[in-house]
Amino acid sequence: MPVSAALRRLSEDPRFWSFLLVHDGALPDPDPVELRVSLPVTGGYGLVLDLDLVTGEQTLGLREPASSEPVQLGWAAPGRPYPAALRWHELELCARVIALEDPTLPHPGLVVALLSPFAPLTDDDDEGAVAAVREAAYRSLRREVPPAAPAGPEQAPLPLFAAEDWWPQPPAPSPQVIDEAAVAAYTTPAQSRLEVRGGSRFPADGLAELVRQAAQRLSRLPEEQWYAEVQPLARHIADTGDLRPVHDLLGVLTEAGCDHPTVLDALSEPLVPIEACWMVETLAGALPGSLLRRHV
Repeated sequence: MPVSAALRRLSEDPRFWSFLLVHDGALPDPDPVELRVSLPVTGGYGLVLDLDLVTGEQTLGLREPASSEPVQLGWAAPGRPYPAALRWHELELCARVIALEDPTLPHPGLVVALLSPFAPLTDDDDEGAVAAVREAAYRSLRREVPPAAPAGPEQAPLPLFAAEDWWPQPPAPSPQVIDEAAVAAYTTPAQSRLEVRGGSRFPADGLAELVRQAAQRLSRLPEEQWYAEVQPLARHIADTGDLRPVHDLLGVLTEAGCDHPTVLDALSEPLVPIEACWMVETLAGALPGSLLRRHV
């Protein structure tokens, strides 16, 4: 489903991310006070994040086909460690499928930015690859910025004062919502986490079914319409790790009539290696992360 206007507005405010991720201060006059972020994945399954913008509480839930309300996966509040409700590979798998189903939510992007605290690192994860995806997600958050006001004189100055040194331009505001210092802070691995997956009320079977169906959805893509004929080239890129032929891959897809925004954007210039890697992996039917690890 398209990103709501409220979430889009909040996601363009760096104070929202500071409040959400490091509980730094409070949001002034939050509107709305509570926000539900629904993220359909596949087969009627989805993830739901409920945010209390006054207290900072966050509840991650699993939506199943037969249920009207999500089942809780984990609950977080300021001063408490995040629950390890998801494994990293589960989150990234869901984020990839969401991006394919909804081009307004590219990967890595808003989904990873919001949900990655619920998928803390484990010993089985590649720390460098996880950090690279999280960093790319936070850097992808952009906002429109007004053009800088002209700094020159209103009237033609005297020749002595006509040089540009007399009329310095103000620094242009950055369209990147989160600055690099904050990106580094938000991607620092958590020092502690709360294990919740072993609890009797944790919906382990439902989550496993979501992951199974998401993996199937991703694995079917190379067999669909335009993608089967580019699989050999995608496999070549995945096997060699050389992203230079990505331009050729994009050309073949375009000539074949592919018009999927998520696929085309991930392979287009200016090339973002992490976006290109996950798309090539998907088109090649390669193991998720196998190409990405060569570029981080």
